Amino acid sequence: MWLYLAALLGLYFLRRWYRERQTVENLREKHVLITGCDSGFGNQLARQLDARGLRVLAACLTPQGAEKLRQATSERLQTVILDVTRSDSIAAVAAWVKVQVGDKGLWGLVNNAGVVHPVAPNEWLTKDDFVSVLNVNLLGLIEVTLSLLPLVKRARGRVINMASILGRLAFNGGGYCISKYGVEAFSDSLRYPREPAPPRPGGRGRHFHSHSDSGDLCL
Repeated sequence: MWLYLAALLGLYFLRRWYRERQTVENLREKHVLITGCDSGFGNQLARQLDARGLRVLAACLTPQGAEKLRQATSERLQTVILDVTRSDSIAAVAAWVKVQVGDKGLWGLVNNAGVVHPVAPNEWLTKDDFVSVLNVNLLGLIEVTLSLLPLVKRARGRVINMASILGRLAFNGGGYCISKYGVEAFSDSLRYPREPAPPRPGGRGRHFHSHSDSGDLCL
């Protein structure tokens, strides 16, 4: 039994060693857009990727957040103001990103922007309380992704959506858990794009089949 456990432990560390040795070539030529970079995870990720040499496009909600991030990073990192609840802001940033990445496309999109509050028992809240969270965490994430998906596919890049354990188990009321369940579902739907199948004689409704995009999207 001990020999069996030792073998499993050895395989675990061997696999971990192998994964850690994997590298991505030409990092300095790859662009990554991160939303919600004023603070928190987005800010930390922007700093780390910049330190590794990637071309970080950091989307911040406020000019103050963008300025602080620029002061803490290299000249490679570029910032842009983005409000994920506004379609005009998303469209402007998508156009800006297209200019920045050129024909290379967008190697990484990290949908990190999000809010938590209000959190309370559902009967204490109004519809607007739910909408304010869903507009940022879910609907904004979807619109940003759809706007930039052609650039991600061009680079055979990656879409990373920041979800939560509360997207699997709802521990509280409010829009946060609902939004994260939605993020999980949207991410799953991105993995399996669908297109209409040819109609069948005598069939009812529309039939669909799934196909793989050969790794264009990895979530």
